[in-house]
Amino acid sequence: MIKSKGYAAYDPQSDLAPHDFERRDPDPTDVQMEILFCGVCHSDLHMVRNEWGNSEYPLIPGHEIVGRVVKVGEKVARVKPGDMAAIGCMVNSCRECPSCKDGLEQYCLNGATLTYASPDPKGPGFTMGGYSNNIVADEAFILKLPNNLDPAAAAPLLCAGITTYSPLRHWKVGKGSKVAVVGLGGLGHMAIKFAHAFGAEVTLFTTSPGKTEDAKRLGAEQVVISKDENAMAAEAGKYDFVLNTVSAKIDLTPYINLLKREGTMVLVGAPAEPLPLGVFPLIMQRRSVAGSLIGGIRETQEMLDFCGQNDIVSDVEIIPIDKINEAYERMLKSDVKYRFVIDMATL
Repeated sequence: MIKSKGYAAYDPQSDLAPHDFERRDPDPTDVQMEILFCGVCHSDLHMVRNEWGNSEYPLIPGHEIVGRVVKVGEKVARVKPGDMAAIGCMVNSCRECPSCKDGLEQYCLNGATLTYASPDPKGPGFTMGGYSNNIVADEAFILKLPNNLDPAAAAPLLCAGITTYSPLRHWKVGKGSKVAVVGLGGLGHMAIKFAHAFGAEVTLFTTSPGKTEDAKRLGAEQVVISKDENAMAAEAGKYDFVLNTVSAKIDLTPYINLLKREGTMVLVGAPAEPLPLGVFPLIMQRRSVAGSLIGGIRETQEMLDFCGQNDIVSDVEIIPIDKINEAYERMLKSDVKYRFVIDMATL
């Protein structure tokens, strides 16, 4: 076993605190990584505070992991010691169900093994995430990081990046598409960057007038203040695609009304409470509301390669690990542009 250290929550009310634990030794298909940077995702906070009701303690969060390979099993061929590599939200799946065979491991019918708080099929107990000094995972779930990407700024691509990239690709957003992005946070700022890079015309919908300048810097051509009913009414029926990144309880109807006939709104935020959904805005124009969850390993690698080719990374604020509890409180206030990343050298 590998002696390891990280920051863990011990119950839904406790702050994250230093925690010593053990990782399994790499088996023949495993890769051991030294973690250099780990992004801070809103889902980490949901899990630490058990807001989704499925947390296991002690819980070490973190699924936006960039690091250096230090050891590989004898059957590993894709990476070698010294390589920069990455791990996202999953570290295993059944590999046999239709979703896994289609390269959509996030929809594994038998349940993908998440990077933290999942039963570990290769070891005792539950998986521990990236707020730690090392990690061991199967080669099939190790991603290659393009050499030209800043490793700290690339870390949030492993969740915020793929969460927004995947639905834009699946619904074939590209040149000629008119796209609305709802919310400018960790997800929203990546959605704007990707939609713009794909050639779409992008509009940000936000409650915060102060985000206009930043949105345009990121690639939005227009910003609409969603609290302004007249401004919202003026945009009704104009959009092919709406990507809703908000993780709070909101009224979906004004955003459904933005869609053209047969347009689609995709939800990628994950509020703890159910959202009300009016039927008439859907049926009157054959509109759709859908959801999307991260991406499979193949698509995540595609996203990283696209980012390498187009110099796309997240806007980040790097913090030491002992500031993580403060960062959670700031994240709740949207006081970050736009993603915290932990420098794990500070552990």
